[in-house]
Amino acid sequence: MISRRVLLAASPLLASPKILSAQTAWPNERPVEVIVLAAAGGGVDAMTRLVMPLIAQQIPGMRVVVLNRPGAGGQIGLEATFNAAGDGYTLGATTFPAHNAFPIERQVRYRPLDFTFICNVVEDANCFYVRAESPFKSLQDLVAAAKARPGQLSCGNTGIGSDDHLFALHFEELAGLQKMISVPFTGTAPLLPQLLGGNLDVAALNVYDALPLVREGKLRILAQAAARRAPDAPDTPTFRELGFDLVHGASRGILGPPNMPQQVTEKLVAAARVALASEEFKREAARVFMPLNPMFGSEYKAFAERSFADLQRLWRVRPWRE
Repeated sequence: MISRRVLLAASPLLASPKILSAQTAWPNERPVEVIVLAAAGGGVDAMTRLVMPLIAQQIPGMRVVVLNRPGAGGQIGLEATFNAAGDGYTLGATTFPAHNAFPIERQVRYRPLDFTFICNVVEDANCFYVRAESPFKSLQDLVAAAKARPGQLSCGNTGIGSDDHLFALHFEELAGLQKMISVPFTGTAPLLPQLLGGNLDVAALNVYDALPLVREGKLRILAQAAARRAPDAPDTPTFRELGFDLVHGASRGILGPPNMPQQVTEKLVAAARVALASEEFKREAARVFMPLNPMFGSEYKAFAERSFADLQRLWRVRPWRE
């Protein structure tokens, strides 16, 4: 008779063929669904539809279906990804800092640092836009005006808790300014006419949101919150160059639910490395003005952890919701 102790000791080995079979079968059983937390046509959606087919090309048998699950600023899509089965057949596209901001400001059904982090793809730095006729010719002009008229300047953004809004709060703290009047919009499209019409003093946006209007001479960028000047905005100084240690933007990438099989995760990360290094990807990203900042696996998770800690600190001193 086989003892209970022997059976218990052997149980992992007895179970392992099923586990190995499931992992070996991936991704041939069915298409991999990639949940995008925003509507079709936006920056996260464009990133996903560009990079995921290239990742799939590196993994034999992998097919991809992109599903848009917008709602609650992206919370709905994140919850759908987090609570899906961790079998490799559901992935998600996310954007920071919103990914980390939601759990700080309200109850959500996900833990921001417990996802399986595959790769970051895009980082579009924040910046301050003004119309061409604005009296603010430099970041120093904006700071001087904000100090001379505390709490009176209007600053447009793409929503409370958006990367644009959080960027402005970070800058106000660094510069020792009272809060500017935050004017939230539902996106860049409704904001820009108000800035062009002179109804806003300044707008907090991403560098690539309105570059065509800069080239047309209708808008100017005062400074960009990037580690280095964007290739498409080489004449615009960074905040660091101007004495403010501020690097901030929208970081968009791919992740999965918690506890995905290590073998599947490693395949996805390896495929992402190849896809993002390909000339095909780089050419297409440049064509659609997609600023890149690849990060993979543990590096991507470490970035998420730093972002979360930074937002927790900001929430304590400058909460962005009442």
